[in-house]
Amino acid sequence: MIRRHDGYYAQFLIDHEREEKKELTGKQTALDVGLNFFYTDCSGNQIDNPRFLRKDERKIKKWQRRLSRTQKGSQNRSKARNKLGRAHLKVSRRRNDWVCKLAQHVIQSHDLVAVENLRIRNMVKNHHLAKSISDAAWYRFREWLEYFGRIYGVPVIAVEPRNTSQNCSNCGEKVVKSLSTRTHRCPHCKYETDRDHNASRNILKAALKQLSNTVGQTEINASREIDLCYVGETQPSKSARTPRKRKSK
Repeated sequence: MIRRHDGYYAQFLIDHEREEKKELTGKQTALDVGLNFFYTDCSGNQIDNPRFLRKDERKIKKWQRRLSRTQKGSQNRSKARNKLGRAHLKVSRRRNDWVCKLAQHVIQSHDLVAVENLRIRNMVKNHHLAKSISDAAWYRFREWLEYFGRIYGVPVIAVEPRNTSQNCSNCGEKVVKSLSTRTHRCPHCKYETDRDHNASRNILKAALKQLSNTVGQTEINASREIDLCYVGETQPSKSARTPRKRKSK
């Protein structure tokens, strides 16, 4: 049993492996999450950030003020706490439902999805951006991507975010820019695009390189196993060899 501010819920654990059939689309994508837009893919498509907490923040603050004015241990305080909890619960459920549907749509529309391996715990230590980062639910979105990726058989590759925004996706040269600079302008090849679009293209390149290295290593390991089996069959051990007959004196 799980208790929420709107009642009790019963959970049942069922051992069932879910698999869904999906037709190949021939499309690959990479997602660069952000605060201005929820994500920007390598094709330049951008999804608006819904900001569920920001939209209901005025209502939440109203119930917080009412809770602070009530007397401890009173019935009015219990009612105000319940109202505040219901407001937070509504925001959480809307956010989770939105990222779940968006992740399923991304997986169903592509054959490979690349994302950044962000350290959300370290990022929320910035007190100026902690509320916005938590409201964006990047980590929850990645969890749903990996979940639907297993169900539909779509690989979800997480790459290191280092220099994905700094390197030019066209020529590969490093172009240093601050966080406030939202346009990528390369002085080497004159390539100009949105900062997040440039980062998503670098993410896709890194994911394909990581995937090719993994496939190559798997082929090498498989060839080594074949060689070992071949050697084992052609060169029997000393114990398996037929013993020589001693010459009679």
